Amino acid sequence: MTTYVLGTNSVDRSAKLCDYLADRVADGDTVHAVNSHVGGDRTDAEAMRDGEDALNVVRSRLGAFCTVETHQFVRGNDPATDLLECVEDVDADELVIGIRKRNPTAKIVFGSTAQDVLLNANVPMAVVPLETVE
Repeated sequence: MTTYVLGTNSVDRSAKLCDYLADRVADGDTVHAVNSHVGGDRTDAEAMRDGEDALNVVRSRLGAFCTVETHQFVRGNDPATDLLECVEDVDADELVIGIRKRNPTAKIVFGSTAQDVLLNANVPMAVVPLETVE
């Protein structure tokens, strides 16, 4: 039985991360899908709805294969902190995040959340490439 933490902030990101996990998860595994908002005036109702939609994608795409628990955090933390705390809280075996990459001649560009997670995670990680940015 494997416990995964999956960080998402959009429906598209959730779909791509689920594509990655679909062949890996099995009955008895658990996926904790995490969406994080700082809160206050930096988080509006639309962002909350988008986050819930992103979590629903994970539930609908992977729920038939494994246990899916969703977490939408609004507790004043940056997303990297919420992801890493969730990894510790659930004693995760693997953390799954997505990154964007540039055109084929450019280096991979990590956002600040991805960079913070990569530098501070203490569990194996899967870094899934997302869309190509020109």
